[in-house]
Amino acid sequence: MSEQPDNLVLIYLRWIDEKIDRLSDQVREVRDRAGQFEVRLSHMDVRLGHLEVAVAGISVRIDRMEDRLDRIERRLDLAEAPAP
Repeated sequence: MSEQPDNLVLIYLRWIDEKIDRLSDQVREVRDRAGQFEVRLSHMDVRLGHLEVAVAGISVRIDRMEDRLDRIERRLDLAEAPAP
């Protein structure tokens, strides 16, 4: 014969205790996943920073090439006269 308490309050208290334990586990899992998400987000932020630096470097190189091309055009008299 299984042992079951005669007191209905004890039955409900044990049931509530089990529910709280499951809920506590779920909250812990959500907290852990949120922490992992924050780590991934920070890694993406670092990668985005690296991309911004790379784009800035490319922009500087294009500007220098544009200056050189303008100088070459002027030397070869290929440049058009500026509009008034």
